[in-house]
Amino acid sequence: MATVAVVAAALVGCGSGEDLGGEPMAADLAVIVPATAEGMGEVTSVRFELERSGAPVYIDQFGELQVDEVRGRVRVPDAADALLVVTVSGDLSTKLGAVAIDGDVWLSNPVTGDFEPLPGSYDLDPTLFFDPQGGWRPLIEGLTDVTLVGMDDRDGQRYHLRGTAPAERIESVTARLVRDQEVVMDLWIHPVTGLVTAAEFDTELDGAISSWELRLSDYGAEFEIVPPAVDG
Repeated sequence: MATVAVVAAALVGCGSGEDLGGEPMAADLAVIVPATAEGMGEVTSVRFELERSGAPVYIDQFGELQVDEVRGRVRVPDAADALLVVTVSGDLSTKLGAVAIDGDVWLSNPVTGDFEPLPGSYDLDPTLFFDPQGGWRPLIEGLTDVTLVGMDDRDGQRYHLRGTAPAERIESVTARLVRDQEVVMDLWIHPVTGLVTAAEFDTELDGAISSWELRLSDYGAEFEIVPPAVDG
């Protein structure tokens, strides 16, 4: 599992978004929503944590690898690495490393830990976990029934918004783990930068509910993401 450990080591140190100082935006949806859409659309890099609880969701077409948590880094537009916590065949928890660069994706083998090109039976591209222009900007702009819940003490003082996000945007920001359904999403937004620091939502499949929590931090950080060593 040494190769997976390399990815894990790179992802250590995830924390909440840092207050950057400055005057908070007015507590007005007409101000917050467009500022957040613009800010999220201009992101160049970010660290993310996505956790799922409740009904299982799988990354392979055979329903054997259940994804429980994904922690990773994205360098826009085409580089990312991630550490996945997965449950194999319903009872064995393990960790997988994933790296994507310029359209090539590698996943560590759950048995040997060695990186291999992504098998065709898997649907996973960690660069898709953060698409500023095709995912986050239109998601924020496309929210409906938006309400300002208030100011919450989460990751520091954050504006808390709730709205309904379109299905195609949810598919985008979850790297296709969630498909074909709009969701009610809670968002926590930095009051100065307008950047999203956390989001929560539930999804349903065949009557079963999956709950998701997303945390975003280290916006604009310099991440070194390199191809993994692959035998042969």
